[in-house]
Order: sequence, then C-alpha cells, then structure tokens
Amino acid sequence: MQGYVLGNPVTDLDKDGDSRILFAYLKALISDELYQSLETNCNGEYINVDPNNALCVDDLEIYNECTEDIRAAQILEPSCTVTSPKSMGSIWNPDHLSDRDSKNTLLTSSGLPRLWCREYNYILSEIWANDKTVQDALHVREGSIEEWVRCNYSLQDSYIKDVSSSLVYHENLIKKGYRVLIYSGDHDMVVPYVGTLAWIESLNLTVDSRWRPWFVSGQIAGEPVTQLQSTNLKSVLL
Repeated sequence: MQGYVLGNPVTDLDKDGDSRILFAYLKALISDELYQSLETNCNGEYINVDPNNALCVDDLEIYNECTEDIRAAQILEPSCTVTSPKSMGSIWNPDHLSDRDSKNTLLTSSGLPRLWCREYNYILSEIWANDKTVQDALHVREGSIEEWVRCNYSLQDSYIKDVSSSLVYHENLIKKGYRVLIYSGDHDMVVPYVGTLAWIESLNLTVDSRWRPWFVSGQIAGEPVTQLQSTNLKSVLL
C-alpha cells in the first residue's frame, strides 16, 4: 500500500460535530448574532454541552430550529422522507416519497412529483435488486435471500462504537510515509469541510502548496492545499 484516499471522513466526533456551527454560519444558515452568542455562551463546544449552561442550551435550540429541516448531507438538496416500497411490491409509486411538507412538493406538468430527491435512488435500488430478472442476470442463487435491503440496520446492534477519534491513526500512517488524499464537499454539514481542515491543521504539517483554485474544462472545480511531513497529505475542497 502506498497511501489512501478518504472522502468527507468522520475523523473526530467532537471536532466534526462542533464544526457544524461554524459551517452553518459560513453558509448563512444562522445569523451573525446567533453565531456570536453560541461562541460566547458555549465556548466553542457544542457536542458535550453542560445541561446547566442555560444560555448555551437556549442558543442550540434556536440553532436546531434553523437547521432541522435542512438536508445535512447536501444542504442544497431537498429534505425528503421515505416510506417503504414494500406496500406496492415492485411497482413504482411516486407516493413512496414526499418532502416534509406535502404542500411544498413541486409537481411536473403531469402532476406527479419529480425524481428530485436523493432518496428516490434508494427506493429504486430496492425495487431493482428484488426484481427476479435482475437477480437471475446477477446469478443470485435462488432461495439464498428472501428480500434484498439496502441497509441492514440490525448490524448496528452487533458493534460497539468505542473509537471517538482516528486522528492518531492518520498521524502514524503519515509518519510512516504513506501518501494521503482527503477530499471534502463544501455543502456537506454532516462532516463539514471546516472540521476536516481543523484536524488536518492540528497535525502541524508543513504547508508545501497553499490554497489555490484548480480547474476542469476551464472552470473552477475546487480548492486544493498540500501539507507535507516526509510525504504528501493533500486536502481538496470540492
């Protein structure tokens, strides 16, 4: 192995979580006044909050009101809810998915909701994977599965989350000479790019190539920065 690539990686639960406040402020999702109040009242810590700190708790409630209906994984996409496609079997039904407020659902000229939500892909994938002709084409052994589901959430009960930060692993691998590329989307509020930049900076690496634009077909596609410690660690903002 010569190196590794990670996209929007969950790295430090506290740092990643705390950075959502700054991200929301930079994207104008919360006001200047609220951000400054959060900074003052919560001392920059928004995950492990003292419940007796009433001012911080109140500010976080306002923050939640401002952001709870935003799709955190991609803040420019509609926030949609999904119902299971099981009720209609393998028949496509646009009623399986709607946004949080049906009054705001955009309609096509035919009067049906458009395929505008990411969750449509999840529904379609289940319908596709459970189609008998698809399973035959993929040589799925008959009877080996009753029904294919995209995510088996029961597996969550089989594991215990006991690693809150993987920073030490990055540090050790970089010291051993592995090349690393970290890329982040600038509209992801689950793992905000500002948090990723913060933990990279905490490694105290030498900046070899500073922040600059890079282009695809003559258009700006992102902003890379290279930081070195015996080898390259590159972070790219997309």
